[in-house]
Amino acid sequence: MELRTTFHIEPSGVKITYNDRVMFIGSCFASSIGSQMETGHMPVLINPAGAVFNPVSVCNTLDTITSEKEFFIDDLHFYDGTWLSFYHYTDFSSDNPSNVLEEINKRSKVAYDFLKKARFLFVTLGTARVYKLKKSGLIVSNCHKIPAEQFEAKILTAEEIVTLWTAQLDKLHSLFPRLHVVFTISPVRHWKDGAHGNQVSKSVLFIAVEELLKHKTEPQYFPAYELVMDDLRDYRFYSEDMLHPSASAIDYIFEAFSGCYFEKNTINLWKEATRITKAFNHRINTDSQIKRNNFAQQILKQISDIKVKIPEIDLSLEEEYFLKMRK
Repeated sequence: MELRTTFHIEPSGVKITYNDRVMFIGSCFASSIGSQMETGHMPVLINPAGAVFNPVSVCNTLDTITSEKEFFIDDLHFYDGTWLSFYHYTDFSSDNPSNVLEEINKRSKVAYDFLKKARFLFVTLGTARVYKLKKSGLIVSNCHKIPAEQFEAKILTAEEIVTLWTAQLDKLHSLFPRLHVVFTISPVRHWKDGAHGNQVSKSVLFIAVEELLKHKTEPQYFPAYELVMDDLRDYRFYSEDMLHPSASAIDYIFEAFSGCYFEKNTINLWKEATRITKAFNHRINTDSQIKRNNFAQQILKQISDIKVKIPEIDLSLEEEYFLKMRK
């Protein structure tokens, strides 16, 4: 008896290799999948402005990157002793505006240089609900715990999203003709909108993305939402907040993701690199120098082997660590 509603994911005709730069942008779910590739030392860049959840804010992030916008103090907002940007996540906030601007502009430049050579852009949309700053009319990427009365909330229409993102896809194709865009809908529920509100918001995103898939640049769609909601469909696969997918769910989704976008050889290389990363992060519970030497030598051999297969891979930190361990 089959107790799950599994479904087939058609393999992508365009594959990701270790030679391909991949940017992930959008909700925290984008960070979860991107981090899996990062663990395998694949060339990825994840959320250069921090997590962004709605289609307008994702577009704004891309616009600031592609226009090479430089942020100045007038672009920041001061609230409760903290300088912040309504275009960025809270990680960029500080009591020192110079630090905020330095980090924002540095990350933006890195993102532009990365995107110029990127082959894939994965866009994860989390909600169609946006918050507009009443004073300026700006749709913010993050409210930064500023009192709710300073914002106006609304749900975008599918038509608004399609219009906005049609122009964005045109622009991206003009600037970066080799870039492949892939949409995903985050399975993370925005519970503050309520059960019904979350479903309405997600439904708007689905309708909009379905229309955007008809764009001349032929963007793709990866069913991350469906894998959680229709395949796993069990609270065992959620973290303690009952809203975010658990680590095992992320692993399951990434297995489906890699099966769709990786060739078998790339999957094997990712597994090899991931083993090295896990060994690097593993604390060795032994006082025996012989055992430590043997372990270090084993990992150094793995590093040497994978560097032959992927010359451009950077394992310098891991190599230095295990060289010091070996005496």
